[in-house]
Amino acid sequence: MTREREPLGNVLDFLRVLWAVDHGLQLRSKRMESVLGVTGMQRMVIRLIGRFPQVSAGRLAELLHVHPSTLTGVLKRLTERQFVARERDPEDARRSKFALLPEGQKIDATQAGTVEAAVRRALSRLPVESIDAARSVLSAVAEELARSDR
Repeated sequence: MTREREPLGNVLDFLRVLWAVDHGLQLRSKRMESVLGVTGMQRMVIRLIGRFPQVSAGRLAELLHVHPSTLTGVLKRLTERQFVARERDPEDARRSKFALLPEGQKIDATQAGTVEAAVRRALSRLPVESIDAARSVLSAVAEELARSDR
């Protein structure tokens, strides 16, 4: 029996694969930052703002499944680097809304060398049923992890 096939059980084997995915995401994110000038998380924020112009920070945090304070630094850096514009919500001055600036639109349109492109290639090799099953499993794990943190 090879090391790769040693019996770990469902939980440890699943976690091993999750760690591999996390490691790959981190590596690709660092590469994106050096090549494109944004991390994977920053690009995801740009992509979501591109899909939902005038989106609030709170809604972005919900879409990304992160605490709003986690997003604050990301949005600050993207605003400072003029990828996104921050505007006060005219109906509620406590809220800000975000829109893409021309540099952000370029990043939004970029495909090559991104985490998203790698995931797109991987998903293109799988049947829809497998993708749906994987999403269900990962969603259940994410929900349980979130519940465990409360």
